[in-house]
Amino acid sequence: MPSGLPGLTTDALAGYHFSIEVDGVTMAQFQEVGGITSELDVIELKENTKDGKYILHKLPGNRKPPTITLKRAKSSSMDLWEWHKKIYQGNVAEARKNGSIVVYDYTNSEVTRFNFVNAWPSKVTTSALKAGANEIVTEEVTIVCEELERVK
Repeated sequence: MPSGLPGLTTDALAGYHFSIEVDGVTMAQFQEVGGITSELDVIELKENTKDGKYILHKLPGNRKPPTITLKRAKSSSMDLWEWHKKIYQGNVAEARKNGSIVVYDYTNSEVTRFNFVNAWPSKVTTSALKAGANEIVTEEVTIVCEELERVK
């Protein structure tokens, strides 16, 4: 679809798969990523004018860091669990990492990148394990960060 500007298109991005890079190394690939948001607090300033009218001003406040959720088929890799383990063992400074959420298309080309700062996994969840079930076991990881920026 043309955007109306020469040389630009507005084709929708198709996310074929997603990965997380930590300190420049791809740690895992995911089938679902959620919580990629950019939000500001809203400060409400209420005042009255000289003629008695009530006015409400809405001003931008601090940025709210997002909580990112990643979901994938459970694998034998212990990388995410070991990263999470550093937190509950008290190695918080060592566990805080910078990295990226990378979106790839069907040709395995990077189409979008979100960089995060001072992130750590606050929760790791494994889906219910059922004997005799014919289901893939999944893992969901919740990552908190101090900053998230779309860079591509």
